[in-house]
Order: sequence, then C-alpha cells, then structure tokens
Amino acid sequence: MHNNYYLIKPLSEQLHSLLNGFSLVSCFSQNKDELVFEFNNAHTSFFLKASLQPSLCCLSFPSTFHRAKKNSIDLFDEIILKKVITIHSFSNERSFSIEFEDDWSLLFKMHGYQSNVIALHQNKAVKIFRNQFSDDLTVQPEQLHRTIVHNKEIFEEHLGDLSKHYVTLGKEVILYLQHHFNQLASLDEKWSFFQQTISELENPSYRITEGKGKIHLSLIPGEKVISTQASPIEALNEFYHLHTSTDSFQHEKHQLLKSYSDSLKRMESYIAKNKIKLNEIVNDKHYQVWADLIMAHMHEIKIGTEKITLENFYTGQPEEIKLKKELNAQQNAEVFYRKAKNQQIEINQLSQSIDTKKKEIEKIKALIDQITEAPDLKSLRPFIRSKPVAKAQQESASLPYHEFTFKGFRIWVGKNAEANDELTLKFSFKEDLWLHAKDVAGSHVLIKHQSGKPFPKDVIERAAELAAYNSKRKTDSLCPVAYTPKKFVRKRKGDPGGAVVVEKESVILVQPKLSE
Repeated sequence: MHNNYYLIKPLSEQLHSLLNGFSLVSCFSQNKDELVFEFNNAHTSFFLKASLQPSLCCLSFPSTFHRAKKNSIDLFDEIILKKVITIHSFSNERSFSIEFEDDWSLLFKMHGYQSNVIALHQNKAVKIFRNQFSDDLTVQPEQLHRTIVHNKEIFEEHLGDLSKHYVTLGKEVILYLQHHFNQLASLDEKWSFFQQTISELENPSYRITEGKGKIHLSLIPGEKVISTQASPIEALNEFYHLHTSTDSFQHEKHQLLKSYSDSLKRMESYIAKNKIKLNEIVNDKHYQVWADLIMAHMHEIKIGTEKITLENFYTGQPEEIKLKKELNAQQNAEVFYRKAKNQQIEINQLSQSIDTKKKEIEKIKALIDQITEAPDLKSLRPFIRSKPVAKAQQESASLPYHEFTFKGFRIWVGKNAEANDELTLKFSFKEDLWLHAKDVAGSHVLIKHQSGKPFPKDVIERAAELAAYNSKRKTDSLCPVAYTPKKFVRKRKGDPGGAVVVEKESVILVQPKLSE
C-alpha cells in the first residue's frame, strides 16, 4: 500500500509542512527510472528520491545523498531555484503535486509500473521523466480529482464487486474486506465493518509487515507486523530500506541455490555418464581374452599373420583377432595384455572419480540446506564467495574447445587458431579421430576415442558437419572434410597457429551444420 491514496494524502500534508520556505535546488537522475530532488532553505537540505522501477515504484526521503561524479544528468532545469508554494494531493487519486512560484509544478503520478513525474507550467504538461509514457503530456490536473460516494445504498449495490466503485481502496484493502465479509452474515454488519475500515484508512497506523517472504507497507491490520511508524515519511523510508535489502537477499539466495543446484546436476550427470562408461569397460574383456587365446595357440600363429580366427574357450564362439604382422604370437599377446592392463587402470580411475564426485555431492547438498535456512544477507556472504558458478565459468573459459556429444561420443571443436594447436597437441590421444575442413581455414575437431569401440559412420558425419560449419566454407551447400587418426597429424616447427601436416587422410562430403 506504499502508493495507496490513503498514504499519499497524509504524505502530501506532511511534505507541505516540512517544505515550507524551501526551494528546489537540484534535480537529477543517475540510475534508470530513478529521480532525486534536493530542496534547501539556506540552512538545511531535504531529499526526495523517486524510484520508479517496474519492480518497485516507491518514494523515499534519505537524510543525505551523494551525487555520482559521472553518469548523472540534470532534469527539469526550468524549476531549479523556484520556491515551493504548496503541496497537495488529489481526491481519491494516487497522485500529488508540488506547486512552485511562477506557475510551475511537479506532478507525482504514483501508478505502479506506469508511474511518472511530470513538469507543468500554468497547468499544462511540458516535460515528463519517463518518456515512454507520452500520454502523460496530455494530463490535466484539475481532472484528476474523483468523487466517490460512501453511503449504504451504493455499498449494497456494489457489494459483489467493491473494486468497480471504490477504486481508491486498492487490491489489498478489497481482499481484506472480502475476507471479513465472509465471516459476517447481515448487510448491516458488513456496512459497519466497511465504515470502520474507511475510518482506519483515514486515520492510519503505518505498519511494516512481512508475508510470504515479502516486505509490505500496510494501513490495515494483518500479517506479521515488523514495526509501526509514526508518519508516512518514516514508514516509506523503513519500507524502502527493508524491501530493497530483503529483495537483494532473496535474489542472492535464489542465485546461490540455482548455482549449487546446477553444480549438483552437473555432478550427477557426470556420475551417470561415467557409470555407463565404467560398466562398458568392466564388461569388455576382449583384450584379455584375445591375449589368452593367442598364448594358447602360439604354435599356430606365425610372423606375418594379419588376422586369425580362434574359438573363444569362454563362449564357444569364434573370435576374429587382428594382429600386427611384424610381431610374433607372444609379442601380439603382450600388446593385448598391456591394453587389458590399461583398461584396469581406467576402471580404477573412473571408480575413484565417481567416489570423489559422490562425496562432493554430499557436501553440495549440505550447503544447499544451509543456504535455504540462511536468515539474512550477511549469513550468505561465505557462500557467495565460494559459489561454484564462477569456478565453472572460469574452467569453461580456459578450455580450448567447445564440447558436443552425439550417440555417446564426445566431439571437441577448437575455438580459434591458438586453441586448435592446444586441442590437437595437448588434449588429444593418438587413438582420437581428427577432422578438418579440406583446404580452408577452420576449427580442428576431435572425436574422442572410446576403448574397444570403432568410430561409427554417423558419428564421423556429425563431427564433419561441425568441422564444416566452423570453417570458411560454413555457407557452402556441401563441404569436403578430411579425417584421420590423430597419430597421423603433426606440427612442424615454425608453422603458424593452427597449421599442421596430415600424413594420411580420408575425405567425407557433408553439409555444414551446427545443430543436428
């Protein structure tokens, strides 16, 4: 109710008393939708701040105000140094006017998100603060007064919808009346309670209340009362201070909870993906089996053999094993035993990473509980300093690639020429598949190798589409893309950023695409 008529009326009376003998010496704006007025009587200054943001339209009266040296603008120059003559409100209207000498006035229209301050000369609008509301240039102050009849007959006629006739009351008072009317049986009781409420509004107590996590200025009983103020100015100052600090607290709390919740989701996703990968590796015993089969049939395998089919003595099914022809049977078996050992190392690393993430998740959940219970902004500060978003953004910014996933494969796309070098030389393994748009500048692209899995054709096509899109040929209808195992890509000393030599390649023709 901080813009209700029943608050604006006593506020204008209080301002009239306080600003007797004052002149407007300064009017400026240094924040969007915020206007500051300084009045002075040669002895002291009085400040009025009109905060007209859509989220909070409210007047406040700071004891001092320090104007910024930059990014502020003077407004309503014509009224500067004009003396205040009178201040008055308009009957049943959420507006008041400060009248100055020489027929100048400032009209404060406190209409929620459409609030404005209008400068008038001889009752004609000449300037407005919020220019988007150009209709305010046609305002005629004498037509702002409203007459609302308060008698039992009119009350009974509009009892079903009081807001149509009693527009001055506002939503809060209407809801308050309807709540109490539901508990009253007769028309006389309802009319009596209505008259009592109007009397309370005309002789208000200024209550600062809290409800549903929000701060309110109320002229009627109800909700949790934080404090009661003696005057409209004191009430508005207290309301503005508590509302802005509470709003800031709730905003920070929401941002923190979102940051930690997002971090929690990322960790849970990480665990889910790595569990799938771990399960695949655990169930993939073919390197060990191949090595055992080779050792069991050493006498049958000669140097120069490229592949051999042997019966798997675990399943009874034939197994085709590709061999390195330059190695003998024992040496080929050692290669597969080494790969099996590497698989076990990867299993151990994945298991350890999953356990570590689980512990981090428990910590994050505990932090979320603490943030949820935090009573004020001060108690949130330790969490603000350590919230995970900034760290995640920093890590993301430091990586030389953008990551895409397609059918379980990770595809890394270099961000620029320097990032291409870093991606290809430092973030790749020889088993990864490397791609680049043919004969034009563009991003290096990697498909990350998965143990025991060949690169599917559709995954190669998807990575090629990304390579084509992130190249000089992104607008072509079709683009040739070279691809090869990373082990065939090298960089010569002195080559510019992103330049490499490809010793062996295949070419695929694709349409440049960013999205699937």
